[in-house]
Parts: sequence; C-alpha cells; structure tokens
Amino acid sequence: MSAATARPALIGIVANEPSGDQLGALLIQALRARRPELRFVGVAGPKMLAQGCETLLPMERLSVMGLVEVVKVLPDLLRARRELVARLRQRRPLVVIGVDAPDFNLGLERRLRAPGLPTVHLVSPTVWAWRAGRIKQIRRSVDLMLSIFPFEAEFLRAQRVPVEYIGHPLADEIPLAPDREAARRALGLNPRTLVTEVATERALEARRTATSETAPMAGPGTALIAILPGSRRSEIDLLGPPMLETAAWCHARRPGLHFIAPMVSETLHERFDAMRRACAPEVPLRLLNGHSREAMAAADLVLTASGTATLETLLAKRPMVVAYRLHPLTYWLVTRLRLIKVRHAAMANLLVGRELAPEFLQERCRAELMGPALLALLDDADRRAEIEQVYRRVHLQLKRNAARRAAEAILALIEPRESRNISKSPYTSTLA
Repeated sequence: MSAATARPALIGIVANEPSGDQLGALLIQALRARRPELRFVGVAGPKMLAQGCETLLPMERLSVMGLVEVVKVLPDLLRARRELVARLRQRRPLVVIGVDAPDFNLGLERRLRAPGLPTVHLVSPTVWAWRAGRIKQIRRSVDLMLSIFPFEAEFLRAQRVPVEYIGHPLADEIPLAPDREAARRALGLNPRTLVTEVATERALEARRTATSETAPMAGPGTALIAILPGSRRSEIDLLGPPMLETAAWCHARRPGLHFIAPMVSETLHERFDAMRRACAPEVPLRLLNGHSREAMAAADLVLTASGTATLETLLAKRPMVVAYRLHPLTYWLVTRLRLIKVRHAAMANLLVGRELAPEFLQERCRAELMGPALLALLDDADRRAEIEQVYRRVHLQLKRNAARRAAEAILALIEPRESRNISKSPYTSTLA
C-alpha cells in the first residue's frame, strides 16, 4: 500500500458557531485547492456544509458562551465532546482542526492528541487578555496553533507554543473598499433614499438648540443603521431589548433613520422579531435571514455585539458602537476574579489601540447612553473619515492570504507523518 493510500484522505474539523463556520469554510477551500482528494468531517455550519464537510453533530448544540450560561448545558456539552472523540477516533482522520471555541475544542484536541492524533487549533484563545493559565492546556492539546493576529504569535512563542501567524482570513475576503450602494442593491434597498451625508450645519444646529430630551433632531436625509445583536440565543436575549430600545431612541429624534438586522437562523429571526414588536414596533426595521456582511457594508453605522462582528465591521470600514452584556453572575465572576487583562472588550479597539468604537458594557448597555453615541457618530463627518482611514490601515496589516498560509502549515504538519506510512495507529483504542 502506498503512502498516499495508507490512511484515508480525511481531515477532522470542528466549528462551534457561525464565525467558526465561516473560517472553517475558507480553510476547507484552501486545503482542497492543494489536495483535491481531501474529505472533511466534524461539526459544520451551513458554509462548511456547502463546501462538502460532513457534520457529526448539529453546530447549534455546541454554541454557547459565558461561565454561567455554560453551566446550564454542561452535561450535554460533555456528552457531545465524548461522542465526537469516539467518532473521530473511529474515522481516523489525518488531523483534527478545532476552529475557535477554545473551552470546548482544546479539551477535544487534548483527548485526541494524547493517543497520537495530530491536532491544530485555528484562532488562538485570548490568553494574552484573560485566563493566561490556559497556556499549559494549549501545550498539551495542540501540535500547531494558527494565530490570526501578530501580537498573539509573539506571545505564544514566548510561552513555548508551536505557532504560525497566518493573518486573518476575513481580511482577505472582505474588500478594502466595500461598495455601500452595491450592498444596498443586493439587499433590495434603494440607494437613492438612503443619504449617507447626514452631518449638515442645519442638523447640528437642531441638536444644539433642541429644547427637550425627546425633541427630534432631523437631518436632510436618511441614514441606515445595522443592528447585530449576536449569533447565540443568549446574546439575543441579553442584547436584543437594549439594542431595539436604542433604535427607538434614535428614531424618535431622527424619524428619517432606517434599520436592518441580520439574523443567523430562523429561530433567532423569530425571537428577535417578537422583541421588536414589544420594544420598538414603530421603528422602520428590516430583519434579514443571514447577509450580515452585506448589512454591514450597506450601513452608515453599526450597533454590534462585541465579538467577531466588531472585526468584520472594522474590515467594512464602518463606524460602530459596541454593546455587550453577560449573565450577571458571569460578569461578577469575571470582574471579581480579575480575569480580564486588557483595556477594551472589542477586538476592533484592541487592534486600533484605543476606543475608536465606543463600548457600552453590562449596566452601561442602555438606550440613553448608546443612542447619543450613535447620533454623535452620524453627525461627525470628520470622525467617520478618520475611522475609515484607521480601519483601512489595520485591514492592510491583517491581509496576508491567511487561508493559504493555514493550509500550507497544516499540510506541512501532516504530510511527513503520511510519508511514514504507519500501518498501526496508536489512537484507535477504545474510548475510556
């Protein structure tokens, strides 16, 4: 038997949430471009499924965030991980790649790596920001860490973790100059009715001379604000009401404003729509099934949850306001134990090095705070231009053809092992 056929041309890949599904799909494309015979199996969302990845579990079963939130579903998560370990050992892939979700995937990788299966983790955990003690777990879990930010790679090398800096896949995929009007046409919006230049002397004067808190501050045209409350049910539940209340606050002062909100699933679409009817029935808000990237590009401003969406908004060169809430007990534990070591919550602000996107976390996630921040951005053309320039510089730093670099690093890890043509695999023993 030849080295090429000694083992199945199979790669395991596990993505737990929509952002991981997106990264996983790009990686599958890049790997298959170099090895067309490769097949993929693991946990996949719609984008990875479209690339032909076989899923062993529904991705939604693994999608959860927060310390307290995880506790509620921990037994099922542990059962899911045991099931994946057993099924991946049985399938004997050349390598298993965990995409993000370190609390789940590092444990999965450690259990598969211990008896001999190579493992790779795509997207370094934020050990440089909080829970630095996870470094020991990372060393036990991975043969290779793929880092998407340059400062991460420097930190991990100093901690003796095998790492390759690949740049960020989204920086390669999202154009340097997103086309607002094309995005609006793709979403069925009329660009002529959504004027982007809203900061005029008349609008500014109206704001300065308003005689009451609720006085409208009308501009000469309309603007479009995208609302991105997150991809998890827990995020929708915590962020949906204050974001919708913020939209209502802004619309009361600027009746010309329009809003769009992309939802990652029909379930979340229905849940958010019910909140809209309760919190902001008068607001002109269009819900989308997917199309978050187009929504960001189409918008003048973005109100977003902290997370990958802030990076995508940065890459779309759109000014943003960032909101986030955790379960109160989770937030208490995080702050009480001083687990967070960075000044900003949003990745966009970490990359820039300052709070260019205003952050409203926990008790500050309120309409009367977020609404004025959005309107201030809307009325400040100079600030929006500065934000666009800064975000473009960051985009260029991250644009390194990441999927190709990741594929090359993974193949460099597994191909020497394939060439050894080991007929007996040490990791096919019965799962303990």
